[in-house]
Amino acid sequence: MAKINFGGVIENVVTRDEFSLSKAREVLKNEIVAVIGYGVQGPAQAMNMKDNGITVIVGQAPEFKADWDKAVADGFVPGKTLFPIEEAVKKGTIIQYLVSDAAQRILWPKLKPCLKKGDALYFSHGFSITYKEHTGVVPPPFVDVILVAPKGSGTSVRRNFLAGAGINSSFSVFQDFTGRAEERTIALGIAIGSGYLFPTTFEQEVYSDLTGERGVLMGALAGIMDAQYQVLRENGHSPSEAFNETVEELTQSLIRLVDENGMDWMYSNCSATAQRGALDWRPKFKAATLPVFKDLYNKVKSGEECVRVLKSTGADNYREVLNAELKELGNSEIWRTGAAVRKLRPVK
Repeated sequence: MAKINFGGVIENVVTRDEFSLSKAREVLKNEIVAVIGYGVQGPAQAMNMKDNGITVIVGQAPEFKADWDKAVADGFVPGKTLFPIEEAVKKGTIIQYLVSDAAQRILWPKLKPCLKKGDALYFSHGFSITYKEHTGVVPPPFVDVILVAPKGSGTSVRRNFLAGAGINSSFSVFQDFTGRAEERTIALGIAIGSGYLFPTTFEQEVYSDLTGERGVLMGALAGIMDAQYQVLRENGHSPSEAFNETVEELTQSLIRLVDENGMDWMYSNCSATAQRGALDWRPKFKAATLPVFKDLYNKVKSGEECVRVLKSTGADNYREVLNAELKELGNSEIWRTGAAVRKLRPVK
């Protein structure tokens, strides 16, 4: 592993230079990777590995026709490289368990008996293993249990791969039966197109991931946007003006500068008025939100969020409730305005 200085802290990471794709192919040359679930992460990881020359099959419940048909459209052939879940598990030597967290709990009693001595059970989220007392996912002792967690959505994993870049991923070994677990893990991380790989544990991955999703990445971001948009509208600003100052300038300009050069560079390349105001108000927003983030992390670590998620997603009417919540979000003025603004963007 390469030692890299991250903000004054030295971390070990694995780069594509030191663990090449050709090395990953050599490690995986006798493996059959069975991707279980063709919903969110499954398609991206399966297609990236397939394009990288890895032997990949897909396990998908045929009754979920949309996902089955998507796998067929992506080139997986029923009876040859596309199978019902249990059959795919029996055929595979590395089992990528990529169905949703709720589905992992439900499918586990069917999947577990299909695992064979020396298989690798692969996750892209530490949820089921970390919260095993709630999920019941306890792997048998005769398999490797490993994790590669891309730090992005399945769409981004595939899009970045096709662009020649990669989404960074964390990796971990929970159980090493074969003595080859870490080598298999890193090879898979390279095969799915990771930019670089950094070590974690199953617990740390799920704690950071759940905090991030509920926080800056999704929950906090949407909540802060809603609040600023509301204040602007209540003070007489038009929907277009409120949306552009809240969302469009962030997503189309500033966040790209942060991505390319960092927050300090973005600050130093804005007007003096914007720069001064941002520096003055940053600590106030940190002070206001820090207690919320501490509460969030504690609820994730205690398992309270796990219990709430499993209870909600396991309800018979969950899909109807979810669709209603998403409809309410999409029909709010800010995001109806956003749809109109996107249509006005110049065609690239």
